[in-house]
Amino acid sequence: MQDNFFSNSANLTHLDQQGEAQMVDVSAKAATVRQAIAVAKVRMLPDTFATIQAGNAPKGDVLATARLAGIMAAKQTAALIPLCHPLPLQKITVEITPDPQLPGYHIRATVKTKAETGVEMEALTAVSIAALTLYDMAKALEKSIQIESIRLLSKSGGKSGDYSLADS
Repeated sequence: MQDNFFSNSANLTHLDQQGEAQMVDVSAKAATVRQAIAVAKVRMLPDTFATIQAGNAPKGDVLATARLAGIMAAKQTAALIPLCHPLPLQKITVEITPDPQLPGYHIRATVKTKAETGVEMEALTAVSIAALTLYDMAKALEKSIQIESIRLLSKSGGKSGDYSLADS
């Protein structure tokens, strides 16, 4: 079975002819504008949510710290995920919106570049690290905080075209 897998590795962009992991050569691709949006949810107890909203968390400003961590993480994606290309990022936004009905927060990261490859992983990394930082900043209040539904919402640009979760 393994021999059959590697004999088909020519169809897998991140494997060479010997089945070894490789970074894809994107040097022949045109640099185009590409954007990706990823989202996540962080669910918590109502008391934890109220404390964060009031700005009374023991570690300080939970949301500002999480937002900054998400931005920093997007810029470090190539250092964190082995086969990702380092990209010049022209725009990174991380929005953290309170949702009393959850209770918790919706996190949304938008990442934009003009490059030879897309920024989906940068957007996903941004929301993941923002969510983890929110957890870290609030864990003294509650250990059972849940990080949920990390996913790509949309992407535009590049050879594979546009994608939207709503369209799938």
